[in-house]
Amino acid sequence: MSEDTIRLVTIGRILRRRGRLLTVLALTGALVGYGASLVFPPRYTTSTSVLLQGQWEERELLTQVEIATSSTVVDRAAAALGWTGVGSAELRGRVGAQATDGTIIKISGTAETPERAQRLSDRVAQEFIAFATRLAGGGAETEAATGPEALRQKVVETNRRITDLAEAADPGRTVESVQTRTTLEKLRSALDEAVKKLEEADPATGRSGMVVMGPAARPTEEAPPTRVQLVGAGAVSSFLLGVVGHLAAARASRRLRTEPEIAAALGSVLLGTVDVPVDRSTRPAARDPRARLRRLLALDTRWDAPRPSPAGDESGSRIRYQRVCARLRDERPGSHELLVVVPEGDETARRAAERLVVEARNAPPPPASGGGRPALRVVRVSVSRPMVPDRDDTAAGALVVLSAHRWTAEELAGVAGACTDGGYELLGTVVAGTALTRPAASADPASKDDAPAPGDRGQETGEPA
Repeated sequence: MSEDTIRLVTIGRILRRRGRLLTVLALTGALVGYGASLVFPPRYTTSTSVLLQGQWEERELLTQVEIATSSTVVDRAAAALGWTGVGSAELRGRVGAQATDGTIIKISGTAETPERAQRLSDRVAQEFIAFATRLAGGGAETEAATGPEALRQKVVETNRRITDLAEAADPGRTVESVQTRTTLEKLRSALDEAVKKLEEADPATGRSGMVVMGPAARPTEEAPPTRVQLVGAGAVSSFLLGVVGHLAAARASRRLRTEPEIAAALGSVLLGTVDVPVDRSTRPAARDPRARLRRLLALDTRWDAPRPSPAGDESGSRIRYQRVCARLRDERPGSHELLVVVPEGDETARRAAERLVVEARNAPPPPASGGGRPALRVVRVSVSRPMVPDRDDTAAGALVVLSAHRWTAEELAGVAGACTDGGYELLGTVVAGTALTRPAASADPASKDDAPAPGDRGQETGEPA
């Protein structure tokens, strides 16, 4: 696994060289999000606020929130609404409640239409108030008479009875009547004070009042995730997955990148690096549909390989090949045959090997030795099952020509082992790269045809050639 740090330059290179592929992935993710929006119908959400009178602690508010979303309240709301095909179990997932600042509980409802969402929220709020009031009043319906209202009625009746007894007593004629009236007034005052203290001390009586602060507002927008959000999330997630996939593939890649690593994997010396000119504007048209698709998505070139450098002049490129040939003559002087091993599928290395053969054939022999030039023979070898022909008496060794960022250490070790099994001594390694060239400017054919040859110029002018 590569230990290179992931930098912004790497991400920028992915965006530049894989922009078409990432665009296709983003469009595919957007289509998936659009399909998901068709499968899941739109939902609308609204809420109703319920005010709880009195002083409430936080844990008591949480208890009321649980009561608002309890199965009893939701079941009663479902029975009151009577929606076809929508049961209480499904409504439980559409109803929510939360305690806000103060003593306000917000009850929310979600449905397929704004009207249904509004009705659901209002109905659940009503059922919650009714159920909470029953709990605060004593719980059972048979004990409703003992609630606060019934107690007030009994106090009123008792006060009226006391008044009747006081009027029936002889008003001030006897000492006993005066004492009786005084006792009845004291009893009336004690009864009123006891009822007042009871109302202040009983939490159920002081907190049983719950008020709906207004009907739920009819929603005008869909609840998230909306169709736009699903489409955007699909596009962004697919784009990010594409970038992360490229980074993960680069981190897990074991392809050798530098010339010393390649030479060490082959167990040979590096004889040099050469350039192969490429012109993207004149690339041959791909006939295979898969090849066309790969070229359309820019998958025919590796994104993690260095960008081809601008090609220099022809003389500089030729000097590189001549230096490799000179080092080969130094390794094996004289007229010998050298095997040039090229991995299959490496077109850059194949073109470099063919030019190396031409340069070795045209190179003049060294004047000091007077020997001949080495003859190079190109052989393509499969990296999966490497095999080279057996060495004959005229062969002096083998030379491996390949490009970087394509092969692993195990594959190159197999190529080196195949050369050894064939009886060849591995003389060195040549790494081929690409150099980007521009299409040459078209010249006027007539001017070329009309221009005199160097040998004819003297005859036309009368001067010696």
